[in-house]
Amino acid sequence: MERLHKLSSHLRGVHADSREQVAANPTAAAQEPEVLYEVVEGGVAIIRLNRPSRLNALTGSMQAAYFDTLDQANADPLVRVIVVTGSGRGFCAGAEMDLLKTIGSKDGEVSKVASQPKRDLRQTQALAVLKPIIAAINGPVAGLGFVLATMCDIRFAVEKAKFTSAFAKRGLVAEHGISWMLPKVVGASNANDILMSSRVFLGHEAKEMGFVTRVYPDQETLMREVLAYARDMAVNCSPAALAEMKVQVYDDFLKTPLQSIDHANGLMAKSFAHPDSKEGVASYVEKRAPNFQGLAFGRIMDTTP
Repeated sequence: MERLHKLSSHLRGVHADSREQVAANPTAAAQEPEVLYEVVEGGVAIIRLNRPSRLNALTGSMQAAYFDTLDQANADPLVRVIVVTGSGRGFCAGAEMDLLKTIGSKDGEVSKVASQPKRDLRQTQALAVLKPIIAAINGPVAGLGFVLATMCDIRFAVEKAKFTSAFAKRGLVAEHGISWMLPKVVGASNANDILMSSRVFLGHEAKEMGFVTRVYPDQETLMREVLAYARDMAVNCSPAALAEMKVQVYDDFLKTPLQSIDHANGLMAKSFAHPDSKEGVASYVEKRAPNFQGLAFGRIMDTTP
């Protein structure tokens, strides 16, 4: 898949209201993993951003851990759908404010570069994961956290979740590829409103704009419904088809309609020869749940018709 390039790699975008006091036991808090990873029944991996005392504000190491867990889920044959959420009352407040304070000072820049994780931190890496990524937005999301949510494939949220891009109010540009992705999610006018005003909006407005698919009254309902949705997708949808659809959606952003149709026609011919297609038809005719093997048999694009 064609990648974005020259995206800014520095960490920015925290909303001012996202700052909180450090937990009563900072030593214990420091020992907690910044990102939690769990595979639950039904083929669903849960990735949980885990700095609740800071509304899960992102450090460099935390971003690296997030992408490491995406890679882990992508490589795990038992995982078919990925859910991303936050610990505590927030999803992700953006970049850690202490990192933001160093930007603009020579000493800070040297320190930041020296401590920068070695792995690629571009948010567009999520688009290359061959499994659906669902954001369960359980609370405030701002700046870099807003970008992280935007790069997920599907988004659900609680009604009272607060959303803001925050960049304009920090004197920053539309960072980390969001100027490419957000207009495709909500349209140019809504994207400009979100980016240029940097205003705060809530879950129902996010749904009206198409940024989230559904909203729920509280965190418990959100996670219950998101996991039910993810499990249904994991059980009843072909992993091979999901992988190819995801690539199609993002690659087709850069294609003309005719190029998209030609590419889809070629994939369709290949899909008929993939075992998941045969199983999908057989399970429907036999009125039973499908037993998809999916990517164990390889990508649809690599199948010989």
